[in-house]
Amino acid sequence: MNLIVLGIFSFNLLGLEGSILQSISHGFVSGGLFFLIGILYDRYHSRFLHYYGGIVHFMPLYSSFFLIFTMANIALPGTSSFIGELLLLLGVFKFNGTASVISCLGVVFCGAYSLWLCNKILFGNLKYAYTVKFSDLSLKEFLILFPLLILIFIVGFNPNTVVPFSHMVCLNILFEVF
Repeated sequence: MNLIVLGIFSFNLLGLEGSILQSISHGFVSGGLFFLIGILYDRYHSRFLHYYGGIVHFMPLYSSFFLIFTMANIALPGTSSFIGELLLLLGVFKFNGTASVISCLGVVFCGAYSLWLCNKILFGNLKYAYTVKFSDLSLKEFLILFPLLILIFIVGFNPNTVVPFSHMVCLNILFEVF
């Protein structure tokens, strides 16, 4: 979210459009990740990471969704977050190079943390005492997550589904400010 604010205050078209696209993408990606974590908490009533190591063996569909949403969270090319962050960081770079470099470091640290968390939850040490209760996604949960996943890839591969709608708004904002 701090990148979005930085893009807004870059006061240029790329930064504003990137901020809008990143906000939309953030809604898809973080909504899916919160829902996935909510599934684990609802079933097992614990937020302690120790219980969740190695769930890829018992919840393969859940693990696939979690991995894809994590990759979208770190702005893997082809996802909506990549396009948003790219536009946003280009806009920030036009405004202030130092802020852009510091922002890129934040992106790298966020990616490292996200990959560590995904590795810990999905591929960590298998917990035999806790895995008896693990069950994969239900149809209802799948039907909630699948449209979010599709939207992430639609906006990622074709950002023109969103950018033309925000383009005129961003131009109006820039002309009113300056």
